[in-house]
Amino acid sequence: MADLPVQLDDIRALEEALHRPEVRRSRAAVEALLAEGFMEFGASGTTYHRAETIELLCEEDDEPDEGELEATDFALTPICSDAVLLTYRTIRRAGDGSQRQALRSSIWKRTAGRWQMLFHQGTLTSATVSTAES
Repeated sequence: MADLPVQLDDIRALEEALHRPEVRRSRAAVEALLAEGFMEFGASGTTYHRAETIELLCEEDDEPDEGELEATDFALTPICSDAVLLTYRTIRRAGDGSQRQALRSSIWKRTAGRWQMLFHQGTLTSATVSTAES
């Protein structure tokens, strides 16, 4: 991975920025982070494209009942000299003790000297996955 112009911490910081409400509600910030042609397969099974994702995020309200999002098990895999695959797990624990776990993957592509997310997928799971198994 020494040939990559980016490291895990750099891409993780960009990814986690999209978890923060103040970034998610900023049209300029989200437009800067999502590449033209962006597409997401949501954990709900819905397909989202860039324009609708930006609109949905800008309209998002704080939902304190959803609980805090914890992201773990980050791994970065090079695809080519200007694209990487980021994988990780999220757990959202609600105040009632319930939790929602998802496996997540994002493709980040470097365009015009900056990294942007081209694709994201969230898959709900209840299974525990070890990074040693992959």
